[in-house]
Amino acid sequence: MIPQSPEIQKDILHIELDSVERNLDALQAQGKEVTGGMLAGVIKRKENLEVKLKTLEHDIENRKDDVVDFKMMGIDHLFVDESHQFKNLMFNTRHTRVAGLGNVDGSLKAMNLLFAIRTIQERTGADMGATFLSGTTISNSLTELYLLFKYLRPKAMEKQGIHSFDAWAAIYARKTTDYEFSVANNIVAKERFRYFIKVPELAQFYSEITDYRTAKDIGIDRPNKNEILYNIPPTPFQELFIKKLMEFAKTGNAELLGRPPLSQSEEKAKMLIATDYARKMSLDMRMVSGIYADHPDNKASHCAANIAKYYNQYNAQKGTQFVFSDLGTYKSGEWNVYSEIKRKLVEDHGIPAHEVRFIQEVKNDKQCKELIKGMNEGKIRVLFGSTSMLGTGVNAQKRAVAVHHLDTPWRPSDLAQRDGRAVRKGNEIAKFFAGNKVDVIIYAVEKSLDSYKFNLLYNKQLFIDQLKTNNFGKRTIDEGSMDEKSGMNFSEYVAILSGNTDLLDKAKLEKQIAGLESEKQAFNRSKFSAKYKLQDCTEMLESAQSRLNRMSLDWNNLQGRIQKHSDGTIANTVQLDGLASNADIKQVGARLNQLADTARTGGQYEEIGSLYGFTLLVKTEMSEKEGVDIRVNRFLIQGEGNIKYTYNNGIIAKDEKLAAMNFLNALEKLPGYIDQEQKKIVEIQKDLPVLQEVANGTWSKENRLGELKTELAAVERKIQLSITPETKGEPAIQAEKQKETPQASESIVRTKGINISRGSF
Repeated sequence: MIPQSPEIQKDILHIELDSVERNLDALQAQGKEVTGGMLAGVIKRKENLEVKLKTLEHDIENRKDDVVDFKMMGIDHLFVDESHQFKNLMFNTRHTRVAGLGNVDGSLKAMNLLFAIRTIQERTGADMGATFLSGTTISNSLTELYLLFKYLRPKAMEKQGIHSFDAWAAIYARKTTDYEFSVANNIVAKERFRYFIKVPELAQFYSEITDYRTAKDIGIDRPNKNEILYNIPPTPFQELFIKKLMEFAKTGNAELLGRPPLSQSEEKAKMLIATDYARKMSLDMRMVSGIYADHPDNKASHCAANIAKYYNQYNAQKGTQFVFSDLGTYKSGEWNVYSEIKRKLVEDHGIPAHEVRFIQEVKNDKQCKELIKGMNEGKIRVLFGSTSMLGTGVNAQKRAVAVHHLDTPWRPSDLAQRDGRAVRKGNEIAKFFAGNKVDVIIYAVEKSLDSYKFNLLYNKQLFIDQLKTNNFGKRTIDEGSMDEKSGMNFSEYVAILSGNTDLLDKAKLEKQIAGLESEKQAFNRSKFSAKYKLQDCTEMLESAQSRLNRMSLDWNNLQGRIQKHSDGTIANTVQLDGLASNADIKQVGARLNQLADTARTGGQYEEIGSLYGFTLLVKTEMSEKEGVDIRVNRFLIQGEGNIKYTYNNGIIAKDEKLAAMNFLNALEKLPGYIDQEQKKIVEIQKDLPVLQEVANGTWSKENRLGELKTELAAVERKIQLSITPETKGEPAIQAEKQKETPQASESIVRTKGINISRGSF
């Protein structure tokens, strides 16, 4: 790692320390509303920064002259490939107990990159000096944008008064409070950044520094993705276990799940434990406990049947398939879902065992290359793997016809990476034998979290895509209440497991609304653009018609005045000022060359003669090249239509005969010009009706969008009234206090049908 300038490090750490001290002052001002843990966390962070600063000051005082650091190297720009690997950057916040926030201490490599970028930015005095290259600049949450802006747009954020994450969140995010039960059956609050506001402004701020290109934009030939949500009814054992999970979520009684009572630390992660059990239950009951047996309607059975279907359908082409699951991965000597599905494929469907492989069997690069080669050659037909091991760096797409997701990953970028193993350039079987598409099957057990999680992931990816293209159709977005570190909130968890489809309906409605709003915005942009194009085309049509009329006038005049020799050739009757009317062609050419060398018109058109009633003109044009003035005289001919015509761009030939023919040659081009204008008019007239229709049109789906929004509002009211627990006791008192002391920004506290304003920053 290249050493960084101690002075730059000191400046940055001073800024971080100032931010921490502001946070500490703000927390102390809140008094009783702040827990000891929150204060202790900020104080500890302040102490750590002070120690780092003292160390840097010591290094600066005792620095040796022979130490070369990044600043001394004079690097003026950094290109950071796979920049998403540097997201773990240090930041300051008072919100120490909010779900979804990353590690505030960050990583050493991210901090080192920040030091390097700041070194360049200090030298240039601008938000410049680094180019980030990544396919997943935002992999999961819009909070990641703050860290991206911290790297690349410090001065722009400073102009907005944004000096910390809290200041950024106060503008663009809302903190929500969801209520859930503790083990003691008391209602406790859990906070997270779930809602993002002013998203068009956020997207604009992002787009100012972003050049976003999709595979379609740059013409990459790859198959389309055909997503299939494959619903599976729960087995009887799953039905029973779902009831136990609901009871566990309410009471915290871990013995219901066949495990010891929750420890104090596990109590805090109760909903994460519940979510984890729900995921395992959905995949296979044997993931929960060895007491359960196989079932013909579990995920493994359905997945094996589908794999066999595609295997046989594309057997002649040796079509291959990817199977993904981050749960139940292959471990030698242990029961796992991978091996179970392979067993079913071999025993129940007659697929040769050597054609089904697991990525975990690979131990080195050589074996990995052989595995990929086997897939591309069709010797291996089914490959199992997890997101981390199979999701990246595996170019085995040549024969891929299907991707199976036994579970859904936590981040949209992970799902995209999985799908990218098959939806990729170079997939020949999909292109030539499968209609240029790859089937992507997402397996979802009913009354489990599968469908809800997938829809949340889909919506989140939609928001991310809209952000990248600066194409938001709404001002506020909801990222959903489910995350990797804390699971999902109690109310929604119980509702889904109980078979309540309201939340799933909500996610589906939001997806439809987001799509329609994006479509509406695109329509409005097209309408706005069509109005301008219609105006431009109307003006262009008038201009083209005018030019056509004037050119036609000039051509008709020429035809009426033209003289021909006995052999039928056109007489070149050029009359030049200063020459006798009977001057021959050579004299005319010599005079024109003399004018080309000596004329000085100062950029004005000067009359020098006539031809068939047309005026001959010369104009001196000045330019400069490498400090030398360059003077060029151009010759033109103009008729009653007031259009100037040239030949050879107005440059007179050195040959006297050719020079004398310049103006006549220019007039002979008139039919071509007239033809061009006529074609232009036809093209414009062809476009006008289409533009008029778009400019005067109305969006046909406005009523449908209104209906969906009404449905969504009704579903949200139903959810609020049916699944949110009553607030009582201490949380209610706190909520009342918070109502009495509102602060600068607001968060949403979800209680029974009421939104209570609450100071959050």
